[in-house]
Amino acid sequence: MAIAGAIGGAAIGGWISDRFGRKRSILLADVLFAVGALVMAFAPAPVMIILGRILVGLGVGMTSMTAPLYISEASPARIRGALVSTNGLLITGGQFLYIGRFDEQHAIFVPDKLDLALDARDRSGSSTLSIDLDAVTSRNKEEEARYILEKIFPANEVDDEMNALKLSVEAEKADEHAIGDNLIQKLKGALSNVVVRRGLYAGITVQVAQQFSGINTVMYYSPTIVQFAGFASNETALALSLITSGLNAVGSIVSMVFVDRYGRRRLMLVSMYSPGTCLELTTKQRDWCRGTWSKDGCPIEFGFLAVVFLGFYILSYSPGMGTVPWIVNSEIYPLRYRGIGGDLAAVSNWISNLIVSLTFLSLTKALGSAGTFFLFGGVCVIGFSFIYWLVPETKGLPIEEVEKMLESGYKPKLLRAKSKDKTHLFCPK
Repeated sequence: MAIAGAIGGAAIGGWISDRFGRKRSILLADVLFAVGALVMAFAPAPVMIILGRILVGLGVGMTSMTAPLYISEASPARIRGALVSTNGLLITGGQFLYIGRFDEQHAIFVPDKLDLALDARDRSGSSTLSIDLDAVTSRNKEEEARYILEKIFPANEVDDEMNALKLSVEAEKADEHAIGDNLIQKLKGALSNVVVRRGLYAGITVQVAQQFSGINTVMYYSPTIVQFAGFASNETALALSLITSGLNAVGSIVSMVFVDRYGRRRLMLVSMYSPGTCLELTTKQRDWCRGTWSKDGCPIEFGFLAVVFLGFYILSYSPGMGTVPWIVNSEIYPLRYRGIGGDLAAVSNWISNLIVSLTFLSLTKALGSAGTFFLFGGVCVIGFSFIYWLVPETKGLPIEEVEKMLESGYKPKLLRAKSKDKTHLFCPK
């Protein structure tokens, strides 16, 4: 229910942030978090807990894109990636601190899914500057906009940023006059705009690839995965799963250090070739383990390798696919469609999250644990291809320049080289 609420929140959050401002959108989500938490705390019946989960989910969905977008717009281009990555660090740090419980009846670790609530808290808490440049500039408060920009940018860059904002706002006003400003009209306008469509190809690609890499199965079910590898002890499974959460947080710090130095594309492409492994028990090994409390766990000689490669998987995933998709989506859409574009990409992320989370245990029964992770590995190869062909590099570019790049269409370096060769062959100098 929380993820379903997040899908709904993501569907309307961008439009709300475009219509009423980023700050008001985040504050509204904060109210939803508080009300949802109170409803769950004082719930007299299960139906009220479900209602509270939906309210919290709505807040998560609303801020999942608005908070990175807000940070991105308030950041100088040269360190924008690192600052947006702090959002991911707070989320992964929150997941590391989440509290689980043991279900002794089934002898398996069951997370309380407090990570979603922590996501909500951390996403909203990441943005600290009380500004909304878009709203300020579009309401002809140029002096206030300049005052804000002077707090963020060096003095020699303020005039350029002001001019870029003015051009974006003028284009936004022209679009609003021609298309309208309600949700349906803005959605139609976004999908009919070639720049937005090209941005969505990239934005949705990275969000879907993030979830279908299987990361949330690892985070939600890491104790169960550890038990698959043969560590049947409750305490051992919990301790090892906390290590994976810690590595996820460490990967977010790595992203902060390298994302503005080596670029978004490179981190994601490296990340999609994550190493990983899973060991399948043979019939003979199952016979050896007859009588243990866990039907899926058995202490086998090479079980520790599954845990080692699980750690490699997390460290490969987190710096790239963990944080960069949110960075890309915060900077790839034109100003006038930035909220609605982020909406569509965030909805695709949460729907993919729901699909993967709901099908994981069924897939392990149908394909086995090893087969399931081989499937995720195959999806990563497909995701690598789509990212290579569809996602441009936005490192260090002012957001307004990203729009200009998409107007002419993006081609990978390999295709650009071939085009130049053809030009030299068939065109006179």
